[in-house]
Formats: sequence, C-alpha cells, structure tokens
Amino acid sequence: MQKLSLDAKAREHLERAAASSTGRSAETLYGGHEHTLRQTLIALTAGTTLAEHENPGEATVLVLHGRVRLHSGDDVWEGMAGDLLLVPPARHSLQALEDAAALLTVAKSA
Repeated sequence: MQKLSLDAKAREHLERAAASSTGRSAETLYGGHEHTLRQTLIALTAGTTLAEHENPGEATVLVLHGRVRLHSGDDVWEGMAGDLLLVPPARHSLQALEDAAALLTVAKSA
C-alpha cells in the first residue's frame, strides 16, 4: 500500500508551476497509459489554460486549491477547492482563474 498527501503534492506542483515558463506542472500519481484508470495532479498559475482537447474516457476534476473554469462548447463550469467537476464526453479546456491545483481522474474508454 502507498499513501500520498495530496495537499503536499499540490503545494509542490504549485511552486513548480510558478517557476515554469509555461505556468503549469503535472505528475501522474497513479496509473498511466498502460492502465484503465489514471490520476494526475495538475497545477496551473492564474490565467494559464490547458488548451481544448479530446476526452479520452470518463473523467473528473477534483479542485484541491484555487479556482478553475472548465469549458466545453458553449457550456462553462467553475470550481473551487473541494468541488468535483464532471468532465463532459466532448472537447474541453481548463483555465485557472487563480493559482490552482486539481486531481484529474480518467478511466479510459476501451
């Protein structure tokens, strides 16, 4: 069994994102491309956006710190620390409204 502190990981990646020219940092905490389930911690500085992309399967975004905005077509959802956003099965993007960290969970479609 392995235990991780999401708070500590979020702080670490927020620092990395702040020091990065891209304004972001990420780490897969569980799974990977060879697994069905993948959990990735994503940190973004305020104003940084993950450009629109396809949804590889069922996905959620658990906001750990800050505020984010999820866009899909004409739909927009905002989330803050403690909110769980259900990612639609369509192209979408994620924008940090303030420095933010989130846990992206994806179960890939077969």
